[in-house]
Amino acid sequence: MDISLSQNRNGTQIEPTSIHGMLWLQTHFESIHWETLSNGLVIISIKDAQDLFKDATNAGININFINSLSQLDKI
Repeated sequence: MDISLSQNRNGTQIEPTSIHGMLWLQTHFESIHWETLSNGLVIISIKDAQDLFKDATNAGININFINSLSQLDKI
């Protein structure tokens, strides 16, 4: 796996999990975003995540796309 996409309440979190994933992301995002991308701190819309998924898989990048993720609040 090169990039993990995890859906949450605010959108889809991008987390590079290999050097190939990070290099691919660097070709698609401006350099000012590279540090936050490398730390998994970027969230994009689900539509943009679906487009990113298509583009990356067409380029041979392996993506783990978690469509929905639930977290239970502590009582």
